[in-house]
Amino acid sequence: MLRAQNKQAIAGPVGLLETIIVPAQGEPSGVAVICHPNPLQGGSNTNKVVQTAAKALAQLGYVCYCPNLRGVGDSEGQHDYGRGEVEDVLAVVAHAQHEQGGLPLALAGFSFGGFVAAQVRQRIDADKLLLLGVAVGKYEIATPAVPANTLVIHGEEDEVIPLASVMNWARPQGLPVLVFPGAGHFFHGKLVTLGQMIQRCW
Repeated sequence: MLRAQNKQAIAGPVGLLETIIVPAQGEPSGVAVICHPNPLQGGSNTNKVVQTAAKALAQLGYVCYCPNLRGVGDSEGQHDYGRGEVEDVLAVVAHAQHEQGGLPLALAGFSFGGFVAAQVRQRIDADKLLLLGVAVGKYEIATPAVPANTLVIHGEEDEVIPLASVMNWARPQGLPVLVFPGAGHFFHGKLVTLGQMIQRCW
């Protein structure tokens, strides 16, 4: 688990957002905001896939902000099924960029968090976007199209978000999808390799 002492309470649109900060290794080269999976199924910023992404990006020089979005953990507000959470992430991005002096921005998310990050990318510019097990077709709001340089990683045997659903979303965009052989939704037993894959393909 990422160190609990690296926490901030960041002001969001409906209250404070409990946020884990993972410092960059070496000289910071960017800032990343990483979104957690669905809290209605227990998702939070301590999720192992979120932490794996944060550790991988920190090793690449990113200062990583992993917020608990509204209603999760000690964050204020109520879960809003991906609508208000976009506003939460925008607040964390603004805070992070101010705190880090305008370093290049990366957005990332796992499952529900990928769905949120893709929506955020529609609202603001970001140099990079990382979507892990992105929750396509699960919510009333459609998952939007994303830039061509987005890194999409999905488990071949994802039991929550079928690979076919992601391919159907990606195909009209001509968007490559990196398929992780034998992996389920939570990348159980494959997190070390997932971190290496993020670094290799970033």
